[in-house]
Amino acid sequence: MDTLFIPGWLITFVIVAILVLILLIKGYVNAKPNEVVVITGLRKQRHLRGKAGFMIPFVEQRSYLDIEQFSTDVRTSESVPTLDFINVRADAAVKLKIGTTDEMIARAAENFLNWNTTDISNSVQDVLEGNLREVIGQMELRKMVNDRQEFASKVQDNVAPDLAKMGLEVIAFTVQSFSDEGGVIDNLGIENVETIKKDALIAKAKAERERKEVEAEQDKLANDKRVAADLEIAQKQNELKLKQAALKQEADIAQAKADAAKGIEAEVQRREQERVAAEANIMKQEKEAEVKEREVKVREQELDANIRKQAEAEKYARQQAAEAELIERQRKAEAELFETQKEAEARKAQAEAEKFAQLQEAEAIEAKGRAEAEAIRLKLEAEAKGLDQKAEAMKKMQEAAITEMVVDKLPEIARAVAEPLTKVDKITMYGEGNASKMVGDIMQSIDQVSQGAGFDIRQLLAGALGVNMTVNKLKEGDQPVIEAEKLASKED
Repeated sequence: MDTLFIPGWLITFVIVAILVLILLIKGYVNAKPNEVVVITGLRKQRHLRGKAGFMIPFVEQRSYLDIEQFSTDVRTSESVPTLDFINVRADAAVKLKIGTTDEMIARAAENFLNWNTTDISNSVQDVLEGNLREVIGQMELRKMVNDRQEFASKVQDNVAPDLAKMGLEVIAFTVQSFSDEGGVIDNLGIENVETIKKDALIAKAKAERERKEVEAEQDKLANDKRVAADLEIAQKQNELKLKQAALKQEADIAQAKADAAKGIEAEVQRREQERVAAEANIMKQEKEAEVKEREVKVREQELDANIRKQAEAEKYARQQAAEAELIERQRKAEAELFETQKEAEARKAQAEAEKFAQLQEAEAIEAKGRAEAEAIRLKLEAEAKGLDQKAEAMKKMQEAAITEMVVDKLPEIARAVAEPLTKVDKITMYGEGNASKMVGDIMQSIDQVSQGAGFDIRQLLAGALGVNMTVNKLKEGDQPVIEAEKLASKED
């Protein structure tokens, strides 16, 4: 049977390969994130955290440090006097972990290599309690109770250097409670409760006062806004009234101008009608004067032919009646003139009073007053012009009118003079020249009447009858003779 031959070098290579593989597997190291692998041996200390590495088996060795945080309770084993000499006990919770720097890991490796967190917590109890007691002795009880955060910060700051020397870090330090044997803390609580109640009452009263102040302020603001709104409404209404008044004023001005224009136009038309009527009346009166002049001539001829002596007698009566009527007409004319003047003065005074009152009113009424005053002035001017025209017409026909009146009244005058004589049986005259004296007295009376009337009755009658009368005083015992001469040729 044949024997298998294996070279020696191959066997050596296989053995070496197996040994190398075993060494690699034995020397491979893998560190978790929450642990640190500490490699010590051939060279200086090496640390692996959250990564893999190699070490030389049988020459180097590995150890573990747990770097996750852990909690521990710290209590004072006995009462500790505070700065104000009150014995208290304190209970706190502390969170610790091994530092992650190489220096901190080296320190922790020196103290806690391959320790669990419970062992580490037990080992640092005396350090934590000592620092806790130290800080209690530095603070007053009221300040510790009222400001626990400051107390915890002081303890954490005080213990951190000591723990750092062991490779530990303080993550958090929380005070859970304070207690004392004399009930001081409870009394502080009661005091605080009362203080809180007092503060609450003060705060409530202050809040109530502020609420009332706010309500009063709001009421004031609301009232101010309401007053401002009412004022604005009143102003708007006033502006509306002023605008309406202005519009009414403009309307009144326009109406006044229209009324004034109508009044002026009406006054112009009235004046034109009066002028036309006056001209027509003048023409009518001239025609009537011509007719009456002809009638007077006819009557003159009749009187001259039929009743010379009766005409002498009636003449005196007519003269008296004419004088009386003329005086009456003059009085009436003066009265009418006086009434016209008074009416004009009254109108003027009324216009001035209306003008004064209208000056106190708005511009529209003032304009209307001016228009009315202008209309009144035009009317008065028209009336004055009409009166002037009428006076002119009367002036033209005065002589013919007076003559007509005298002629119309001559029969009545004659009857009035002759009627008393019908009741007389006889007339006896004494003295010389009685007949001529009577005639002279009659003529003297006629002259006196002419002077009182303001016109010559003899000339008037002479013009009316077309004759000129001459009275000659006869001698004693003679009868008066009236001579008349025709003056028609002289008048022509």
